[in-house]
This record gives sequence, structure tokens and C-alpha cells, in this order.
Amino acid sequence: MSMMPDEMIRFVDDLYSATGAGDWDKAAAMLTDDFVVTEASVLPMAGVYRGKHALRELYTRVMGLVDVAALDREQTTTGNDCAITILSLRFADESLEPAQLLELFRFRDGKCCEIRPYYFDPGQFNAAAAARRAREAGG
Repeated sequence: MSMMPDEMIRFVDDLYSATGAGDWDKAAAMLTDDFVVTEASVLPMAGVYRGKHALRELYTRVMGLVDVAALDREQTTTGNDCAITILSLRFADESLEPAQLLELFRFRDGKCCEIRPYYFDPGQFNAAAAARRAREAGG
């Protein structure tokens, strides 16, 4: 059975809340067994992450690469079996431009089966990763 638009939006909100709070058990329960998230090859966290614990693995990897100060969600829109959220990542170093992206969520049987992020300019995220590496290296 398909989810209604308001159910998809509420689901996305709840998933962001769970991951932001580090409630990985709740997040895992919201994902299908064959869940997949794919990060583009031009990003330092590139790859395919699979299974109910994929978001935790990816979140841990991303937070080890950049210093995120905030995740600002602008809007979520829906269609058929998916929702798309417009958001930006603000970095702790305010001299860095926020990374603007869309995240596509696909649903099956009331759970999320895929997330596919689309960065407007991956260079913003890559600059934040480079800045953190330089800071950690003492430069």
C-alpha cells in the first residue's frame, strides 16, 4: 500500500529527528532490510551503504569528515513512492559556504528503501572536508 503525501513528509521528519538524536534503533526500524543509500563518487564518503544500519555507518563517516554546525531543511515535497527534501549543511567554519543538496527518499511497504543525495556543488562539501583535514594536521 502506498503512503499518502502527508505520511511521507511526517516519515522524513521523523527519520531526520531520529538520526539527529542518534536514535539508531528507531532509524533502523524505519528502513527496509535491503535499504540502500548511494553517495556520489566525487564525495569523500562515496559509495553504497546497505542494510538497516547503513545510515549510522554513513552518518559516522560524514561527521568524521566535516564539522557540521546545522542541517537546515527548507521543504519536503512528494510524488508517487518518493519524497524529496531540500536542505543545506552549514559548517562550523562560517567562512565555508553551506553545502546545498536534495535528498530523494523512496518508500516501500511503509518504510524507506532508498536515499539518494544530490549535491548542487560537491565542491562545498569537499572544501569543508579539506578544511577539517588541514585543521587536524595543524595547518
